[in-house]
Amino acid sequence: PLGAILVNPRQVGCTYPFRDLAAVGIAFKLAVGLAQRLGKPLDPLPLLRIACLGTIADLVPLRGENRVIAALGLRALADTRSRGLRALIRQAGVKPPFSAADVGFRLGPRINAAGRLASADAALELLMSRDETRAAELASDLDTWNRRRQDEEAQVVLEAQERIENELAERGSLPPILVAWSESWHRGVVGIAAGRIAKRFHRPTILLAVEGESATGSGRSIPDLDLHGFLAPFRDRLAKFGGHSQAIGLSAALAELPNLRGAFEAAANVWPRELLTRVRRYEIELTPRAIDEELMTRLERLEPFGQGNPQPMIKLGPLTATGTPRLFGKGHLEIAAQGEDGSRVRLVGWGFGERAEEFREPFEVLGSLERDDYRRDLVVRMIDCRSASAHRMSAP
Repeated sequence: PLGAILVNPRQVGCTYPFRDLAAVGIAFKLAVGLAQRLGKPLDPLPLLRIACLGTIADLVPLRGENRVIAALGLRALADTRSRGLRALIRQAGVKPPFSAADVGFRLGPRINAAGRLASADAALELLMSRDETRAAELASDLDTWNRRRQDEEAQVVLEAQERIENELAERGSLPPILVAWSESWHRGVVGIAAGRIAKRFHRPTILLAVEGESATGSGRSIPDLDLHGFLAPFRDRLAKFGGHSQAIGLSAALAELPNLRGAFEAAANVWPRELLTRVRRYEIELTPRAIDEELMTRLERLEPFGQGNPQPMIKLGPLTATGTPRLFGKGHLEIAAQGEDGSRVRLVGWGFGERAEEFREPFEVLGSLERDDYRRDLVVRMIDCRSASAHRMSAP
């Protein structure tokens, strides 16, 4: 019988110099290594395009070899001959030059959507398709699955958020780690929902979908906290466990969940309080007048952005809104504002719709500079905002 061969740069004794490859990156390196060993010519670009998608979507640190795979793959996407990838790109409405954000927010979610809710067969068939008509059909199907995934995810986020806020009202403070589960949640979307809850409350979050007597879920962490390392001592109490510092997957018996949650909270009580205090950091403070094409070009040289190489944050303010904030989409906000010198800037806040009242008085903004391909101008995507009279945000 054939034995199994484990290819994993993180296993004990492995001398490979880069340990943070995503699984798709390991597959890419294995394919290249086999071709070299067999003396077979291999064009790496088609493989790099797929490896790039998986590397970015898997949220591994975009440094070292991951950064090279992502950068070369993004560049190669513009020239893909894959009918499936071309159909997906058209369906997602993205255009070259492609960024990591295009993969992380537009292409990746569509590829993953069917597998999260049903079967990944449609995504696999799309990537292997040689028929343009069939590829267009599959891309449209994945788009439909993605919209369903968004609806399922929104429901999980809403229910989990309500539970956490009720617990906060009862206990007076949040536990250091948030754990929740439900029979009504779909296991395919709890990971994404956990990420949104973790960002909102600045707590590592684990959400699980209950199926019969067991529960399967995912966890997402916050900066500077290794969730995988924290949960590793509990491995023997879990049916399944794996992941990396910022994202984990696990399964456990339903009856064990209350005890596990208590054990997690007790172990997390030793975390320094400052670790659970949200600090917004920025790289540079600017006036709207400084935002121009030259600055955008210089920032784009630092791409691809992602885990381990975050998009540079800028601080603007004091600013004053020059008109009424415009609501659009599902709870999003657009604001025209000006600085003290009269220079103007356009701001967009995804999910900021409920905060429209905060822009009546002078305010400060922390965000990232981005291109708006539709309007053909530059826009600052807001990460956070506060009154201009409040305590200043932290510079590095």
